[in-house]
Amino acid sequence: MWFEGLPDEFSRLAESVVDILIADALAHPKRYSEGVGSQAVKDLQRLASSRPDLMPAVVAIAGACAVEAPPDALSSDVFALRDRIVSRALSVPQAVCASVAASKDPTAVRVLDELSRIAKAEFSAISVHDWTAWISGNARAWLAAAAKAQHSLFRFREYVMRHPYRAYSNLDEMDKALGLLAPVPVPLGEPWIDQLTREWGKMSAKQQGLWRRVCLHAAAASGGSPGKKWMSLAGELIKEAGAEAFRTKVGAWLSRGCTSRPEMAGGPIEGIDAASPTDRSSEMLKGLAWMIGAAGADAPTARVLSALAMRSYQKVPGIGPRAVKVGHACIHALGQMPGTDSLAQLAMLKVKVKFIPAQKGIEKALTAAAIREHLPREEIEELAVPSYGLGDVGAREEVMGEITARLEVDSSAGCRLTFIRKDGKSIKTVPAVLKKDHAENLKELKLSMKDIGSMLPAQKDRIDSLFLEQKTWAMGTWRERYLDHPLVGVLARRIIWQFRDRADGTWTSATWLDGKLCDAKGLPRTFREESAEVRLWHPMLVEREEILAWRRFFEERGLRQPFKQAHREIYLLTDAERTTGTYSNRYAAHIIRQHQFHALAAARGWRNRLRLLVDAEFPPATRTLSKWGLRAEFWIEGAGDDFGVDTNEAGAFHHLATDQVRFYRERAPIATAHANGGGYTTTRVGGEDARDTEHEPLPLDQIPPLVFSEIMRDVDLFVGVASVGNNPQWQDGGPDNRYRDYWWSYGFGELSGTALSRSDLLGRLIPRLKIADRCELSERFLIVQGKLREYKIHLGSGNILMRPDDEYLCIVPSSRDVGDGSLHLPFDGDRTLSIILSKAFLLVNDDRIRDSSITSQIKRGLK
Repeated sequence: MWFEGLPDEFSRLAESVVDILIADALAHPKRYSEGVGSQAVKDLQRLASSRPDLMPAVVAIAGACAVEAPPDALSSDVFALRDRIVSRALSVPQAVCASVAASKDPTAVRVLDELSRIAKAEFSAISVHDWTAWISGNARAWLAAAAKAQHSLFRFREYVMRHPYRAYSNLDEMDKALGLLAPVPVPLGEPWIDQLTREWGKMSAKQQGLWRRVCLHAAAASGGSPGKKWMSLAGELIKEAGAEAFRTKVGAWLSRGCTSRPEMAGGPIEGIDAASPTDRSSEMLKGLAWMIGAAGADAPTARVLSALAMRSYQKVPGIGPRAVKVGHACIHALGQMPGTDSLAQLAMLKVKVKFIPAQKGIEKALTAAAIREHLPREEIEELAVPSYGLGDVGAREEVMGEITARLEVDSSAGCRLTFIRKDGKSIKTVPAVLKKDHAENLKELKLSMKDIGSMLPAQKDRIDSLFLEQKTWAMGTWRERYLDHPLVGVLARRIIWQFRDRADGTWTSATWLDGKLCDAKGLPRTFREESAEVRLWHPMLVEREEILAWRRFFEERGLRQPFKQAHREIYLLTDAERTTGTYSNRYAAHIIRQHQFHALAAARGWRNRLRLLVDAEFPPATRTLSKWGLRAEFWIEGAGDDFGVDTNEAGAFHHLATDQVRFYRERAPIATAHANGGGYTTTRVGGEDARDTEHEPLPLDQIPPLVFSEIMRDVDLFVGVASVGNNPQWQDGGPDNRYRDYWWSYGFGELSGTALSRSDLLGRLIPRLKIADRCELSERFLIVQGKLREYKIHLGSGNILMRPDDEYLCIVPSSRDVGDGSLHLPFDGDRTLSIILSKAFLLVNDDRIRDSSITSQIKRGLK
């Protein structure tokens, strides 16, 4: 046998490995996959050539010892085998281990290799073994010898470091045994730490000493913000490394922070997010972020910190934000960096990050930056938008030799990069000569494209949020920050604005067309630069005739607005709301998906808490309107009471039931309701019921019409997007069929404000379609005449009924917006409209549909 000649302890250990595995394999020959593993298996194959009955043993050893064997594919007998092997390994005297490893005997190396593989597989399976004792005992001697022999067990340190339940207390001992000076005792496995470790091995002893002190100092970071003493020492280390070198090296590490680890040998571990850093890693990332923020300012560093903050605040299902302390450190660092690059990133994060504690940090950082840069706080988000090298509005050209690179920005399509040769011919792919001779310029151009791709939608959302601010600008200021700004101008030139001279007070509407400001008829308009002021146009501020004129303006010219403005829904008080007085039931009694609603609410500036099936009180979803001194409330309750069925594993409800919309004064106490319902109540400090007028909801007819319309539009969006009635696969009514009636009433019932606006637009779009003669618009449906059947597409949900018996047709839309490529919509953002039109184009030619899941439903009703 291949282990003959080893010391007795090793011989017995090796025999136990083979004997037990052979027995297990003979008992369960089909349990293992075909294949081979280690060198020991290859040797056993040669032995088995004369003993066919031993072939299952070869497969067994490969399956149990090789790293590739997934733990859940191994039998309980094999797990018991590992326990026995580890127990035998722990009993082997250290002296024997050291002498065998040092001998470099090939057979001894094979034994060590097998034990190393078993150990690695054991770590992947999250063993209950006390590996701490093994590491501090036998492994130290093995590692020391294996390091000299360049044996694979030298990598055992990595196996230990990558395991989620590693023993930190013994890592220093292992490093001493290996003769290593590690950067800092942190776990391997996270991409940024692996990169740090690789770079570490290439440094001189002097560099290793410096960067070890940097890492140790970063790891010692504590608290929510750095202290003066800590920052003083950080400054000394930055000076020693050189500020630019520090930013380059640490920036490279941080660019890989909070990114996914390679999958472990045993597969992903349940409950552990692959990109979430460990506690020690988080502390070190936090310290490095603070330090790089004090190492001077440049665009790449600001970009790295912003990207790391976004990854850190990204929510992990069932856990929450991935690494809050890292995100906060990035925000703090950006707030401390001088210049406008950091301001631009903070302004973008303010729009994109919806985590409330992060928003408070961003606000604090922006305020501090405004003071430092001597800028008005209320204007800093406008002033902080960079041009990204764009010369004209939405365009940039870079001459690189005989090739000109042209970057074009569109408010809907994003960035487009084309290359123009000297003869004027355009090239879509990057010419090889640019990759060779202008690599740095090309890299910078692509980074600008990436930044624009993040900033443009952030600016779109920022401008969309200004409707309730009712902000005005002087004409010259507006031109500089909006109309003629190289990036923001891409959006501003597709938006309607209102202008007035301060002397007469009459507002006039205009937008940009063919190089000049024009009214809804396309006629040029001029305004006095020195005395005119500008504000955003909103349909609630003008007469219906002007609204219709602007809608025709964009539809007839094929222009697309970055968000709904000319076609924006308006919501007026109904007779029912005048009767109820202080609350609206317009969007009550809906069933909505909680997590989708939670994300939508955050995106629209609402505050909301996820409701859990626990004995606790929760406030309604709220939106504070400081400009108006008001607060809007949307009352919601958890739907269901069966833990694990109506909730996820963390106890969060899958669905919510909607109730009233109310308005209060901004500082009025917020009502709360129990998680399971029972109604909302408001109490004062001291527990007395609140009944004075300061605590009462405000009459709806006292709410400014613009405010009421925008809040009701938000709630319509929440219900319209998050309702279970939009799910085409819920026609069975969901859990226990309890929501079947709601699904049908929502999916084919009365139209909401958004759906009515959609119907109005379709009335003008359909005559221009090539399928117009096959379509008819009714009160609630788009009726499509196919070759086989007639279909009714609901204008609110997009659900489909088939005539003559109104049988439901289930067509699941793709994950992205779909529609006929030749059709132009006058605004971005209405996915349901795109889906309705896509279904119409599909069903007109229902005889050509090849998807059997659709055709089987259509033909079933024809029999």
